[in-house]
Amino acid sequence: MRAPIMPRVAVQAAPFDVGAEIDRLIAGRTDFGASVVFTGHCRDEGGRIAALELEHYPGMAEKELERIAAEAAARWPIAGLTIMHRTGKVVPGEVIVVVIAIAEHRREALKATEFIMDFLKTDAPFWKKEHLPDGTSTEWVAPKQADDHARATWGRE
Repeated sequence: MRAPIMPRVAVQAAPFDVGAEIDRLIAGRTDFGASVVFTGHCRDEGGRIAALELEHYPGMAEKELERIAAEAAARWPIAGLTIMHRTGKVVPGEVIVVVIAIAEHRREALKATEFIMDFLKTDAPFWKKEHLPDGTSTEWVAPKQADDHARATWGRE
């Protein structure tokens, strides 16, 4: 039986340094052969969006990210994991979310990262509102059916 990992989970308004987070996770380690980094960025939707406003349920969001991390670690032998998510206003091009997984082999790190993102998009208590170039904003963005479908596929693996 492998030792449980201690994932780094953070939810914060300030931008994060993805390179520094990679370095923090792998520093001094030799127990892995693959690292996978997923970064999700704010997009402008063809110039339609000036910023996204991201809100979360404090405390609950972190606990849900920890639960998702634990489930990924139970499914695949990952050696280390970092999940970070921004809140507040994020402008196009900025990183919203980063998931870093390390494992002995690439397949485990790739699968764990994909799994985490699919569950983060559907289960973690985050809400998005679009701010438009004219200064107005939309209602809170509704969940996408494609995200629900992606999450549902994991039950069939």
